Amino acid sequence: MKLLIRNLDRSTTEAELKEVFESHGPVQSCTLVLDKDTGLSKGFAFVEMPHTGAAKAAMKALNGKDVGGQKIRVKKAAPK
Repeated sequence: MKLLIRNLDRSTTEAELKEVFESHGPVQSCTLVLDKDTGLSKGFAFVEMPHTGAAKAAMKALNGKDVGGQKIRVKKAAPK
């Protein structure tokens, strides 16, 4: 299941975000969305978790959680 994580602190790294989500189950991929011109984070990311149950548990537990001084928002990513 692919999750959209919004309201990330611009200094949060993929490794930090992956670590937060791995406490709820295996993480298949973690991708920060970067600005093409500056290479800096745009403040959101996608996390893919292979097990739907773990992804739903992570979504419920982490939505509104403080990560890097920001309350993140976690929801299921819409299909492309």
